[in-house]
Amino acid sequence: MCGDATNWDEETYRESILKEREIQTRTVFRTVWTPSQNPSPDSIVVASSDGSLGSYSISSIISELPLGLENAKAPHYFEAEPECFLQGHEGPLYDVKFYGDGEDALLLSCGDDGRIRGWRWKDCTESEVPIPLQGKHMRPVLDLMNPQHKGPWGALSPVPENNAIAVNTLGGSIYAAAGDSCAYCWDVETGQVKMVYKGHSDYLHSIIARNSTNQIITGSEDGTARIWDCRSGKCIQVIEPAKEMKLKGYSSYVGCINLDASESWLACGSGRSLSVWNLPASECISKISTSASVQDVVFDENQIVAVGAEPLLNRFNINGEILSQIQCAPQSAFSVSLHPSGVTAVGGYGGLVDVISQFGSHLCTFRCQFEY
Repeated sequence: MCGDATNWDEETYRESILKEREIQTRTVFRTVWTPSQNPSPDSIVVASSDGSLGSYSISSIISELPLGLENAKAPHYFEAEPECFLQGHEGPLYDVKFYGDGEDALLLSCGDDGRIRGWRWKDCTESEVPIPLQGKHMRPVLDLMNPQHKGPWGALSPVPENNAIAVNTLGGSIYAAAGDSCAYCWDVETGQVKMVYKGHSDYLHSIIARNSTNQIITGSEDGTARIWDCRSGKCIQVIEPAKEMKLKGYSSYVGCINLDASESWLACGSGRSLSVWNLPASECISKISTSASVQDVVFDENQIVAVGAEPLLNRFNINGEILSQIQCAPQSAFSVSLHPSGVTAVGGYGGLVDVISQFGSHLCTFRCQFEY
C-alpha cells in the first residue's frame, strides 16, 4: 500500500539527506587527553574536520550510558555533549596539543587555514558562558599565521596549511609542519618565527619534538623523515622508510611519526607499512606490512600502537610481530591517544571517538557535537 504523498516536502527531504551525509563524513583528526592530577582518564579534547574543538568528560559519558552497555561487545554510539566547545579554525582542524600543564597550560590547535591558535585551558574549564555560545565567544590568547611567499611581480602565495604541531616548553617554542614543505619554529612569547627548516621537496604531514637533543623530526609527502638541529636549522639525518618502494617506481610518503619515551626509537607510518628505527644507531630494526594505510602511531613502553584506514587498533612489539587487533568504531581512524593509565582513545571517520580500556574492552563510543 502506497503512502499519502499529499504533504510531501521534497526540499525538506533533500536537506535531511544532505545533513545526514554531512554528519557521516565529518572526521575527528586528533584527540588528546587533558592535563589532570587524576590517575584515571578524565577528559579528552577532540579536533574535528569542521574546525571545532570540543572537550568531553569520559566519566560523564560512561555514567549516561544505559546500564550494561559500558562493556558491551558492540560499541554504543552515544551522542555526547561537550564540556567546552571552541570554533577554532576556518576549515578542518588537523592537530591539537597542550603547551605546559596545570592551570597555566595552553590548548593549541592548527589547521587548514594556516593558523596556530592557543587558549588558556583554565579559561576553557572555568567558563560560565553557555556551551552553545562558547564557540565564538572565547578568544584565543595566541594567534599565529604562516607567512606567505613572494612570487613574480610581488604576488603572494596562498597561506600554507598547518598539518601538525609539536612543542618545547623549556625552549618556549611551537613547531609546525606546513603545506609549503617547510617546518616553522614559533616563539611563544613574541609570536614571531624563530627558524624555518627547509629541505623537504613536498608538504609535511607530521612533526615531533626530540627535546632531549634539541631536535625536531618531520615526515613528508616526499617519502622521507628528516631530523633537524633546532639551533642551526640544518638537517642532520634523512630517513627513507620506503626507499625500496621508490626504487621500484612506486610513490611513497611518511604520513605519521612518533618517538618512544627515551626518544631513542622512532616509528614511521608510510602507506601500508610501519618501520621502527633505532636513532642512536641510525638503523631500521623492523619493517611491518599492514593491510591498510597507517594514519597514526604511538609507543606504549616497548610496544607500538597504530591505527589507519580500517576499523582496527593494532598493537606490535618492537620486532614487528603483531600482538593484538581490536575492532574499533571509526571505519577509518586518524588518531590514537594513550592515557598513562593504559586507556586508549581512537578517533576518526564519522565524528566518532572509541575509548578502549587497557584490557581491550570498549568503555564507551561517542559521536562528537559539531555545531550549535
